[in-house]
Amino acid sequence: MMSKLIFITPWYGQKVPGGAEQATRGLVEHLNQAGLAVEVWTTCIKDFYADWSQNHYKPGTSKVNGITVRRFPVGDRDRTNFNQLNWRLMNGFSIKSNEERTFIEEMIRAPSLYEHIDQHREEHYFFFVPYMFSTTYFGCQIAPSRSAVIPTLHNEAYAYLEIYQKPLAQVRALVFLTYAEKDLAVKIFGNNDKQIRRVIGYGLDPEVTADPNRFRKKFDIKGPFVLYMGRRELGKNTPLLIDYWRRFSQQLGRNEKLVLIGPGEVALSAADRQTILDLGFLSEGDKRDAYAAADIFCHPSVNESFSIVLMESWLAATPALVHGHCPVNREHCLMSNGGLYFTDYEEFVATLDYLLCHPEEASILGRQGQRYVLDNYSWQTIINRFQELIEELKGHE
Repeated sequence: MMSKLIFITPWYGQKVPGGAEQATRGLVEHLNQAGLAVEVWTTCIKDFYADWSQNHYKPGTSKVNGITVRRFPVGDRDRTNFNQLNWRLMNGFSIKSNEERTFIEEMIRAPSLYEHIDQHREEHYFFFVPYMFSTTYFGCQIAPSRSAVIPTLHNEAYAYLEIYQKPLAQVRALVFLTYAEKDLAVKIFGNNDKQIRRVIGYGLDPEVTADPNRFRKKFDIKGPFVLYMGRRELGKNTPLLIDYWRRFSQQLGRNEKLVLIGPGEVALSAADRQTILDLGFLSEGDKRDAYAAADIFCHPSVNESFSIVLMESWLAATPALVHGHCPVNREHCLMSNGGLYFTDYEEFVATLDYLLCHPEEASILGRQGQRYVLDNYSWQTIINRFQELIEELKGHE
């Protein structure tokens, strides 16, 4: 039997939201198009926002955009206990070793998935995405010599839990999206000369059709605007962006607009809506038009492993403004010279004002960001890197 590349993730679908989910879907589909034998093994959970003990999909095999997807049922879990522990981690509190075990056991229960991995442990190569979910924790320990983890690692409380140290050290390879992510892995898990560690990146399609005038006309936007694209939540730092923008508009009397696009709730006052336009979740076509229409793309998150939205904005040659405490986005800006970064309100005002008041210089930054993406993150480049990784995995058997 020919070995397949099995991607294991907690949920999978054509319209599943999330950066890691989008990265997995894109990689799997392009590997399949390149002629590699690929499958996805996942649970019956709908997505990250669903009840993780509810089987939205029927167990079994189906096709999703040409990819074979095998879904396994999930069982009941102690949601109350898990939620309490998760709340503590999200709010900066530590938990004990026995509580870490409870945390991972009560996250997602998918025993039939692990049984299936065990039954085929000598046949395939397994790629687990991302690091923190039960599907990775339990699954990657079954056949570690034939397993790789694509952690999409962030500098967050979960990454420092003791439970992740052993399984992530045992797998044959760790695959990163950026050098900053790889550096963070060394900081948390230490060096490991016996383990393959490779920076692969993520691919984007350069042939993007967009119409900036269509976007402005459709949503009645006149004049310069700054765009935020992504989930609107604390983890993405959108409350900080809204606060900074509110102060910027009020103190400087500016008329530019901040346009917010993506899932999640945003609390805006009547005064806020004079300078902040919340468009919510939009189609892919509208999002591409938005990137092209924006004068600046602002990404305030400090926890990123790659940042697809930043790359998409650069494909549209839109200059970026990112948070300087995000190593990944800062790395992208420094390597591309495609944008500026801020670390506090004063720097936010200074950098934002510079980009708005110097459109020619901002345009140069945007074009440099575009060249960076085209040179480093075409799908052919990513597939070539991944094929080299696969040969290395085979060579270490």
